[in-house]
Amino acid sequence: MSEFWLISAPGDKENLQALERMNTVTSKSNLSYNTKFMIPDFKVGTLDSLVGLSDELGKLDVFAESLIKRMAQSVVEVMEDAKGKVQENLLANGVDLTSFVTHFEWDMAKYPAKQPLVSVVDTLAKQLAQIEMDLKSRTVAYNTLKTNLENLEKKSMGNLFTRTLSDIVSKEDFVLDSEYLITLLVIVPKPSYSQWQKTYESLSDMVVPRSTKLIAEDNEGGLFTVTLFRKVIDDFKTKAKENKFTVREFYYDETEIKREREEMTRLLSDKKQQYQTSCVALKKGSSTFPDHKVKGPLLRWLKVNFSEAFIAWIHIKALRVFVESVLRYGLPVNFQAVLLQPHKKSSTKRLREVLNSVFRHLDEVAAASILDASVEIPGLQLSNQDYFPYVYFHIDLSLLD
Repeated sequence: MSEFWLISAPGDKENLQALERMNTVTSKSNLSYNTKFMIPDFKVGTLDSLVGLSDELGKLDVFAESLIKRMAQSVVEVMEDAKGKVQENLLANGVDLTSFVTHFEWDMAKYPAKQPLVSVVDTLAKQLAQIEMDLKSRTVAYNTLKTNLENLEKKSMGNLFTRTLSDIVSKEDFVLDSEYLITLLVIVPKPSYSQWQKTYESLSDMVVPRSTKLIAEDNEGGLFTVTLFRKVIDDFKTKAKENKFTVREFYYDETEIKREREEMTRLLSDKKQQYQTSCVALKKGSSTFPDHKVKGPLLRWLKVNFSEAFIAWIHIKALRVFVESVLRYGLPVNFQAVLLQPHKKSSTKRLREVLNSVFRHLDEVAAASILDASVEIPGLQLSNQDYFPYVYFHIDLSLLD
């Protein structure tokens, strides 16, 4: 399972023995894999400051988790053509997330333990805020590019009545730069091809004989050219409509067509080269090595900053354990944190019962009510979901899968 329980108990002899009992029971019953979770000694400060930090860290925890989920989703989106490779880009310090959590070590260089706790929390908050701000700006840029590209792609996917014609027509299909003549494009239903060929020259006066040519087709009809004198355009359109032929409003503008084609090419190139993973063929003589990968700037940024945000999140979890342990168990600081990884979802209820039983002495009244939910204790409101006689925090990595 990609789920962890981070707990702590006082570090005195009685509770260390309780931890040993927990390890024995959970191991024999195959309930969880347990490891010590090392947290440095911090400058405690005042009780008031710890209470304030407890609230602030709770909010920061939620924010950090939300941020890494959004970043993980962004990785999925930009790797739309290689979704099977997503997990390779969701790492922390170059290792998979489970390994990072189970082998966690406090980063003294980045978050010095000698600093006041308030300063450490402030450093983490500012780091995450900067990552979120950068994520927003980069996501806006990516979504704008994606939307522009989708809009252009939609233009080329419709029928002959609505789609762009810039990738269909060519300069040779038109009479250009003539004072008197003009080439029109007419959509003819497939069953009416023969009728068109027989009648287009007589739909109006001054239609150039043998000037029609089929240049494109879809499931419903074909796009034909016809050349005529400019002064009979309106009359020709009216007669064509009467015969269920539709004149498509289009005038060949080489500059505009070139611009539209270049825009499509540029957007496709930007999306692939700037935002996605692409294969680069490295040639050596006649050999090609197509498995060489180059990550676009957005994907590189996401990979680096997802790692930074995730590492910060686990440090926040460690800080929460420290602060809550001091508030609950008192001074001097003396507690042991343990990381439990439940083996399967079906065993979590049994694991919870074991923990509540082993540590019920930490809060006899609360533990009794948890073990027997039917017992009502006047004046005591407890939620079996969020109160335990020991310090407890949850880390769920399955949300990032």
